Amino acid sequence: MRRIFVGDIQGCREALDRLLAAVDFAPGRDRLLPVGDLVNKGPDSAGTLQRLMELDAEPVLGNHDLSWLKKGKVEDPRQRDWLAGQPIVRLFDDLIVVHAGLHPQWDDAHLTELAKGHTCAGEPSADAWYAVTVRYCDEHGVRPEFDWPPPGPPFRPWDDLYRGARRVVFGHWARRGLVVTPHAVGLDTGCCYGGELSAWIAEEDRIVQVPGVPGVRGSG
Repeated sequence: MRRIFVGDIQGCREALDRLLAAVDFAPGRDRLLPVGDLVNKGPDSAGTLQRLMELDAEPVLGNHDLSWLKKGKVEDPRQRDWLAGQPIVRLFDDLIVVHAGLHPQWDDAHLTELAKGHTCAGEPSADAWYAVTVRYCDEHGVRPEFDWPPPGPPFRPWDDLYRGARRVVFGHWARRGLVVTPHAVGLDTGCCYGGELSAWIAEEDRIVQVPGVPGVRGSG
């Protein structure tokens, strides 16, 4: 069974459909694993959630997903319950899936706790919010006040400081674009800004991209 990880969809359902065709996605044969930010800036967030539910997708939550849940913007109760039931982190023997990144001092035991369930009944925990928003940090996990312009030393992209044994698949960083290193795969390539929607097929170690939606940007 192939694991197909998909970058930030952001409500761009039509681009998602084209990407699924490009990777020849087959329910029952393949697993669909979006890396969060399923909704918000694109033209069809409800349709995106419906398609992902139909395909038994296994996403992690992103900051925009948490925001929509908090603001009550997922109108269909079935979609709301499905989205609220997704975790912040998913763990595999060889991979970790998270929307934004990991604290450099989190160990496997801490990640296992984060992966046990969602945090959408109320305010997300500090660790959950870190996992869905971090970009830069220092060696102690301290973040800069701002991510742009790049903050400079001692702050570095969080994955520069990651020392875990499992490769991390993430999104959240459209400005940075595609990231492929031995220890991390970043898949946010700005689909909703006219970039691409990207997938990584783990078992083939292959990136597949389709054009995104030009100039689309919704409210946060």
